[in-house]
Order: sequence, then structure tokens, then C-alpha cells
Amino acid sequence: MAKYFGTDGIRGRVGTAPITPEFVMRLGSAAGKVLTKSTPPGVRPTVLIGKDTRISGYMLEAALEAGFAAAGVDILLAGPVPTPAVAYLTRALRLSAGVVISASHNPFEDNGIKFFSAEGNKLPDSVEAEIEAALEVPMNCASSDKLGKAKRLDDAAGRYIEFCKSTFPSALDLRGMTIVIDCAHGAAYHIAPHVFHELGAEVIAIGNAPNGLNINEGFGATAPEALARAVLANKADVGIALDGDADRVVMVDAAGRIYNGDELLYAVIKDRMKTAPVTGVVGTLMTNMALEVAFRKMGIGFIRAKVGDRYILEQLLQHQWLFGGESSGHILCLDRHTTGDGIISALQVLCGLKRSGQSLAAYTAEIRLYPQALINVKIPFGFDWENNPAIEAEKNLVEQMLGDTGRVLIRPSGTEPLLRVMVEAPDRESAQSMAQRIADKVLAA
Repeated sequence: MAKYFGTDGIRGRVGTAPITPEFVMRLGSAAGKVLTKSTPPGVRPTVLIGKDTRISGYMLEAALEAGFAAAGVDILLAGPVPTPAVAYLTRALRLSAGVVISASHNPFEDNGIKFFSAEGNKLPDSVEAEIEAALEVPMNCASSDKLGKAKRLDDAAGRYIEFCKSTFPSALDLRGMTIVIDCAHGAAYHIAPHVFHELGAEVIAIGNAPNGLNINEGFGATAPEALARAVLANKADVGIALDGDADRVVMVDAAGRIYNGDELLYAVIKDRMKTAPVTGVVGTLMTNMALEVAFRKMGIGFIRAKVGDRYILEQLLQHQWLFGGESSGHILCLDRHTTGDGIISALQVLCGLKRSGQSLAAYTAEIRLYPQALINVKIPFGFDWENNPAIEAEKNLVEQMLGDTGRVLIRPSGTEPLLRVMVEAPDRESAQSMAQRIADKVLAA
């Protein structure tokens, strides 16, 4: 079992292990040693480091840079860029690996480190295990003539903007559309507005004034109410909310209604079906049943992976499918990018709207999500909820009450000390009351 790596890299509260300068320097050194082993003799590995807008990013970037340099690895510094930009640039520049300093949708007090392979994919478990093993060995330093050096990649943002635009059909543009872009005061603040503006849209940007302390605070995909208000106030056609590292997206229609990742994935697939058959789609354990039913009617295969975009990707590669996503707004379109990308996913939805001439509401009218209730319950570290008789009995009772009209899912968060209790039911009141029953048993345990 991994000691440091979770479902999305290493994450935690800044200043508390493992998110400390000392550990992150050792992490850079350990990752550098693993990279060096897999690099041909005489070739110096080069890694790209990107980050979001958290104030702690400066400190952790310096620590990572020192660790990599000590291991004899060269570094390119991209500055604040979205996580998927690091994946793209690593692959496009033929680098050895990419590293992102970000805690995604978490508050500014948290931060994390995640890695991409040379191909722009999340690292496989086996490589993460190698890095963890290297962390157990005392850190040493390469000889002076073998030390790595760092330089800044000045055109990182511009390269990525052009890449995002290239995923939108050249025969289409966004002229005539007014779009509100909420950047969550995060990594896309200086990128996302340009992408949509350069494709022809009138863009109103919000959440685009990061100060190091306000990432995800009241803005972005985890707080889309600000976007809904801005869309209504500006009489915009659509709104797009990204999270702090811009790998997930939530959208809002002209009436201020919020659309989650399940609905947006449906919109992407509906458009793709017009140009080529879609064999199958990967969702997660949290994906709404309505999506599964809709795809079945469309003759599209559907399977569920564990929660987390890395597990979606594993299933997509195994089945040789192209599309997947989760309710939180991580959407993978492997015919466009190697990883989930909030900007590119939004562009694929807008492609369907432009091709059809319909609004977001009209385009997704056929899909109506089943009511879900999700309650996050704080749990102590090491809490063995799976073997708790009271929780198991309550879960079984709720499942009997639902029959085949809904689902119950209990799972731990991969990044926080929380147990997520989700109930899907025919009506919202039943879903909420049943989820609360199980949550109460967790609290009492």
C-alpha cells in the first residue's frame, strides 16, 4: 500500500508532513533518481514543473527544483499553468516527466505534488512505488559537474493556449456567444479567457485575480453559484467554471442552471455520435444512473471505475475507448488530450452547441439526473468503517428500501479524512433522508 501517494499524487496541509520543504526536496531527489535510471546513458533527464496560484507554490517549487538538481536532473519552470498544460507540454517538448504543484480544488492552506510521464499520463502505480522506495534511502547529491540546472519556459502559457484552440473544429468559431469564465483565482486565470476570446466569443472573466490566498474561495467549479449570478447579471449565453488547477469544469446555462460533469459528458458524447460511433464510456461509482440509462438507449457501452480520473483512464486504455468522466467535472476525451482538461472539455460541449444551434438547456434536455444526496462525514484516521456492524446494517436496510430504484455508495475520500455517503433515489427527499440515516450511524460509531 502506498505510504505517500494517494489517488491524485501527494497532498496535504502545507507545513505538515508530507507537504514540507524538506520532504518535497527529498521527493524531487527520489523522483530524479528513478528518472535517471530509465534515461539512456549520456542523456540528462529534464522535467517540467508547473504550479497553481497558491502562495506555498513558491516554496515548494524551490524545494522540488533543489531536489531534482541534486539528482542531476535539469528543470524547466513553467510558472502558474493548469495541470493539463503540464501534461501537454511534457509530451510536446519530449521531456522526461512533468510535475504539478497543486491541491486542485482544495483551499489555499493545502498543496500537493503530482507527476506526469513523458507521454503526458499520470504515473503508473509501479513508478510511484519506485519513488516511495527511493524516499527511504538517505538523500545524496550528484557531483558538482553532474548537477542539474534550471531555466524558465517563458512561452508555456502561449503554447498551451494554441493547443487548446486546436481541439476546437477549425470550421467553427464562438462568434455571437457571450461567455462568462470563472477561473477560481487559480492556474487558468491568464489562459482560459484568452482561449475563448481568440475563438471569437465575448468573454467576461471572473475569479481571475489570484493573490496566493484566494484560490477556490467562493469561485470556481466547487462554488459555481458565483458563476450563475454572473451569467444572469451579464445576460450571457453560457458560463464555464474551472477549479484551481483547471482540470475539471462545471457549466451554467443562460437561466443560471448549473450542469455537472455527468451532464457535460452526455453533451460531449451526443456531439461525437454525429461524426463517429462511440463504442463505450467509462464513468465512476458516483456517476448518476441517468447517464447509464441514456447511453444504453444510444447503444453505447458503459462501465464504472473507482472514483478518480486515473482509474477512468486505466479502464479507457484497457477497453480502447476514448471518453469518460465523473460528476465532479473531470472529463477525459482521449481523442483531444491525454488527461482531463477543463478548458478542452468545455470546448467540446460548446462544439455541440454551435453545431446544433441550440442552447445548453435545449441540447441536454433529454438527460434528467436522478436525485442524489451526498453527505461528507469527518472520520478519524484509520477508522475501519467497512467492518462496522451498525453502518453495514443501516446500509443494507436502505438498499432493501430502494430495491432497483436507486443506489447506495459509501467510500472514503482519497485526499481528505472524510467518508462520503451517497444515496440515489426516486425523489430528493428520500435520497437525503436515507443518506442522513447512514451518516448518523457513521457519526455514532
